[in-house]
Amino acid sequence: MAPEEEAAQLVAAASCAGELETLVRRREAGEPLAWLVGAVEFCGLRISVHPGVYVPRPQTEALAERAASLLPPAGVAVDLCTGAGAVAAVLAARRPGATVVATDIDAGAVACARANGVDARHGDLDGPLPPSLVGVVDLITAVAPYVPTEELQFLSRDVRAFEPRRALDGGPTGMRVLSEVVRRATRWLRQGGWLLLELGGGQAATVAAGMETAGFECIAVLPDAEGDDRGIEGRRFLS
Repeated sequence: MAPEEEAAQLVAAASCAGELETLVRRREAGEPLAWLVGAVEFCGLRISVHPGVYVPRPQTEALAERAASLLPPAGVAVDLCTGAGAVAAVLAARRPGATVVATDIDAGAVACARANGVDARHGDLDGPLPPSLVGVVDLITAVAPYVPTEELQFLSRDVRAFEPRRALDGGPTGMRVLSEVVRRATRWLRQGGWLLLELGGGQAATVAAGMETAGFECIAVLPDAEGDDRGIEGRRFLS
């Protein structure tokens, strides 16, 4: 975002000159703009972002829109690692007749997602999902932590200093949570249901192999606007 756009948002968020000065100082120190102004635009929606909650990224928008296109109008979707609930909010907005349930391990993120109108449950991955969803889910999405632990040091200083490490750290190879999501997804998806995951550079082949082993077909890598691997999708085998 251009500096003048950030400045305009800070001015709009401040109630007086003194508050504006404080916001500017906090932003100069690297605090995420979304925490200071209270929200971020995502796929044309205003998503509230509470301090301490992972900020939705623009590069995730393509995955959210792709997921919405795969969700039947009256279908059932699950968004794991929902964070502020951005992807789940897009699914609900694009498919108002669908059932969308989200989960996150962080209680603060769950509260934030609920503030965005998302049916968010607190717990680890699929742990909080109701048994009634077993085998009937049309779509599962997840923006799981996928940065390899040893590569966290290469993230920008502001991200390292402020954003929650638990939302970033994917373990030694970055695959810890991604692999777990793939493994658990088949329990919930109906035959023909879709799994969409965000991932990092160099992980597509490994994730694709894991998805194939777990029983997925039609596996495809989703590039971002720069042409880099950013997501992956697959469909549970039809019998």
